[in-house]
Amino acid sequence: MLHMVVTFVVMVMAGIRASRFLHDQLLNSILHLPMSFFDTTPLGRIVNRFSTDIYSTDDTLPFAFQAVLMGLLSVVGSLIVIGSGTPIFLSLVPPLTAIFTMVQVYYIASSRSLKRIDSVSRSPIYQHFSETLTGVSTIRAMNVGPRFILDNAEKTNVSANAWFTFIMTNRWLQIRLEALGAIIVLGAGLFAVLSRNSLNTSTVGLSITYALSITEELTWAIRSYSDLAKRIDEYVHKNPEAPSSLPEDAKLPENWPQTGHIEFRNYSTRYRQGLELVVKDISFDVQPAEKVGIVGRTGAGKSSLTLALFRIIEAANSHWAQASHNGDENNAAPTPGDSVTETIKKGQDEFIADEKNIAELEGVDVEQVGGSIWIDGVDISTVGLSRLRKNLAIIPQDPTLFAGTVRENLDPFDELEDADLWEALERAHLKEQISALHGGLSFKVSQNGDNFSVGQRSLICLARALLRKTKVLILDEATAAVDVETDELIQRTIRKEFKDRTILTIAHRIKTVMDSDKILVLEKGRVEEFESPQVLLQRPESHFYKLAEQAGEVKDSSA
Repeated sequence: MLHMVVTFVVMVMAGIRASRFLHDQLLNSILHLPMSFFDTTPLGRIVNRFSTDIYSTDDTLPFAFQAVLMGLLSVVGSLIVIGSGTPIFLSLVPPLTAIFTMVQVYYIASSRSLKRIDSVSRSPIYQHFSETLTGVSTIRAMNVGPRFILDNAEKTNVSANAWFTFIMTNRWLQIRLEALGAIIVLGAGLFAVLSRNSLNTSTVGLSITYALSITEELTWAIRSYSDLAKRIDEYVHKNPEAPSSLPEDAKLPENWPQTGHIEFRNYSTRYRQGLELVVKDISFDVQPAEKVGIVGRTGAGKSSLTLALFRIIEAANSHWAQASHNGDENNAAPTPGDSVTETIKKGQDEFIADEKNIAELEGVDVEQVGGSIWIDGVDISTVGLSRLRKNLAIIPQDPTLFAGTVRENLDPFDELEDADLWEALERAHLKEQISALHGGLSFKVSQNGDNFSVGQRSLICLARALLRKTKVLILDEATAAVDVETDELIQRTIRKEFKDRTILTIAHRIKTVMDSDKILVLEKGRVEEFESPQVLLQRPESHFYKLAEQAGEVKDSSA
């Protein structure tokens, strides 16, 4: 009894420790993967890792490990008992072991693949249901609820079919192992009959009894072994983005960047390997405290510049772009220095590489490294991501708030005093509204900030940027989703509070960048114009003049 209690306590403790370790590794890996992974991986598949797979680790893994160990020991013990009674039976062990190994290898390979298919088919259910909940108001307004219900039913049917196929592999295994068990019973009985003159009845009965139980022990051992194959490890070993800190960080001044001087030097980038370049060999220089408006048509590469500054995407063909590339999700993660072909071929042990994918990756149209970005004379690719991103501020187009308090959204690292937070809110013209809320700074923000209007969320993001006190501020169409009055309020605050900072403004409304020091016009990922707005407006043939004319900021000279 004591032995049993100790065994299960040790197994439970080991299981909890192993599960916590795997979960922490998975979470750490997911949070440090490059954005290209999230662009190509459905959200439901990631949720599936943290739900079904972690549950399997909690519930199945400890007992599966114990079952494999006990099953193998039971099979070996049974063979020893049968062999001790009828030694000639041991001649059957080598061929039976070979057949058993073949069945085991074939079953485990098939079972793993079918289990993967089952997990992959379950992910779209989570994804579809999550999207349905997010857009339920639109679904009701369009009266398309039955279509979404039908889509959910179809995805559920696909998942159920995959699960049924996986379960059928167990029946397949059962039939083969029953046949092997029958051979073992036949051999034990046959050899016992042939040796009847030298064996007593008790030895024969013991051998036959153990032979009858060996089938169940084999089945249980193999099934439990297949349960040990988990998919968590697949994501743990994917290549992360660049490190959060590098040795070169210690050489930087404590208050870097000090002036906010930004240089793009022959910079090119793409969202991931195999895709076309979104920014192509651009070069321009932004002086300290200069206000630059970035304009261009949809797809010109405006937001890509923002992602490049924060190194959400890396320079094309650079060291970090290759080191963080994970290939197709179904291929093994590469290591730095691998060629594109070697990266794809790494996954061929378990998966079949797509020849078309290889051809696309090898057909990259930029052979050289895609240039660099310098801030205050420092190549940002030599700076750790944590140091870089903490010293840049952004007000995004979609103002993002997290579930928690107002204080946590303004100062997530709890580094500032309440007085600083209230001052920032006052400068963002939001102090009266926040102070009127129950709890003030302790007011609970709902998920995605749904209990605030879009304009209020934008002002909170503005206050957050004020608190960062960085020398570089990026406005990624920050006022695209707000009304004109809030837009003017934000622009007035920016002009007053950020007059000593370098500001890059991606313009949704041409009017918001008319007072910029310079205008950067992008067209198909290339720099078309980089001059002051006054100079560009004097050229009717310029791209900026045409954009301003379409926006009604200049009068048609022919009118």
